[in-house]
Amino acid sequence: MSKVDYKKELSQFYKPSAKDVCEVTVPPLAYLMIDGHGDPNTTPAYAEAVEALFSVSYTAKFALKRATPSYDFTVMPLEGLWWADDHSVFEANDRKNWKWTMMIMQPPVVTAQVVDAAIATVGQKKSLPSLSKLRFDDFAEGRCAQTLHIGPFTEEGPTIQRVHDFILARGSLSGKHHEIYLSDIRRAAPAKWKTIIRQPMQ
Repeated sequence: MSKVDYKKELSQFYKPSAKDVCEVTVPPLAYLMIDGHGDPNTTPAYAEAVEALFSVSYTAKFALKRATPSYDFTVMPLEGLWWADDHSVFEANDRKNWKWTMMIMQPPVVTAQVVDAAIATVGQKKSLPSLSKLRFDDFAEGRCAQTLHIGPFTEEGPTIQRVHDFILARGSLSGKHHEIYLSDIRRAAPAKWKTIIRQPMQ
């Protein structure tokens, strides 16, 4: 039995080069999502959201594997949309006023019924405050620019600027700043963290 890795199946969206900024058109994809606000390093709701997202994603995966032993897939990485009502809070690194949507992309085999069952199963085993905030929906990002940042999150500034410069030479920024976290930051050294930086454009 081979395990489907959707990062490879969707490599144009999940395996960009760190050397170049590229333009992609991202189709509608299904995600588990939780909305929140506040500093991700200190706000309990952030950690609670991440735990709920992974708990439901893995529960759905294993339920499908039990139902169809010949099929298996890799759970996708955590992603985040980031924004603020006043953009200056980013320039000031005022994280307590950041808003975010944390999310994990789901393969086509994961349906609303599968998600509902997974939520119910997780709810029976764990008391997760963010479980009730979880939603399953399509997200259509459309035309974007993206690149790969290697290093700690605190050093993303120049990489983000490269993406913005690429967009401004061709159009204008739109939508929300999007990050895709490819590394397990609990195990990898910060200098080796890999994060996709993506920004919608018009």
